[in-house]
Amino acid sequence: LAQKLNQSLSLFAMLVAYTNSVAQYAETDARMRASKYLPTEADKNVNTKIAANTFLWKTLENESYQHKIKEQNILLQLDEDWIKKLYQQLCQLEAYKAYITIESRDPKQEKAMMRLVWTELMLNNEEFQNYLQDEMSDWEDDRDMICILMDNYFKNNDKINFLSLLGNEKLDFAKSLLQTTLDKEEYCLSLIEPKLINWETERIAQIDLILLKMGLCELLYFPTIPVKVTMNEYIEIAKTYSTLQSSHFVNAVLDKILKELEKEQKIQKKSHFSK
Repeated sequence: LAQKLNQSLSLFAMLVAYTNSVAQYAETDARMRASKYLPTEADKNVNTKIAANTFLWKTLENESYQHKIKEQNILLQLDEDWIKKLYQQLCQLEAYKAYITIESRDPKQEKAMMRLVWTELMLNNEEFQNYLQDEMSDWEDDRDMICILMDNYFKNNDKINFLSLLGNEKLDFAKSLLQTTLDKEEYCLSLIEPKLINWETERIAQIDLILLKMGLCELLYFPTIPVKVTMNEYIEIAKTYSTLQSSHFVNAVLDKILKELEKEQKIQKKSHFSK
């Protein structure tokens, strides 16, 4: 669990670094064009406003970001050709052309421009997405989570801790759920197997069986999590990470077991969650 969280955190930091490097490439482009043997007027006057973007520099001055980048040599892992290509694509966008014509720096516009680099040039760029999938083995699995992390980053990069993917409370919950699922595996299987009519346990998708065990543990041993929250969460996880039929399967099996457990009064939730 710790290893997976660290891998996801490194991937998040790398994509932030890509976003930053695209903006900073404006200065590299300006130097290279100005150093030509016969530079044109356009070469001599490349606009480098985005390299001093205030949202960008909040991140660059973030101590946790500095530590993460240095600790894992993330900048050395970036593909310089892709940084150049993304910057060149940025220069063609009308929104960018409008941005560099304005001398003042509005915080909302500064943030919007950096978000544009991520959403338009990276996230919605099929070629770049294929590059990530080819070069980063975890990208396909982590994509949705990384998108959430990037969205939170653009909401307020001041509060991002690049050294910890989860706060202490969420991390403690993740560890507790993992350990409980391992400890209660035999009991959970005793509840699940009678409901698998015409299905042998070995024939069920492994991820579905894991989700069923985790869902049951939440229902039975985590009294602060409402039943509806658990049911909805595991249906959505099954949709994302398993087969097309898995969400219906997970929902049906959990629902059958839940009804029996409720009759036996084995589901005990905190009263303030009840309607």
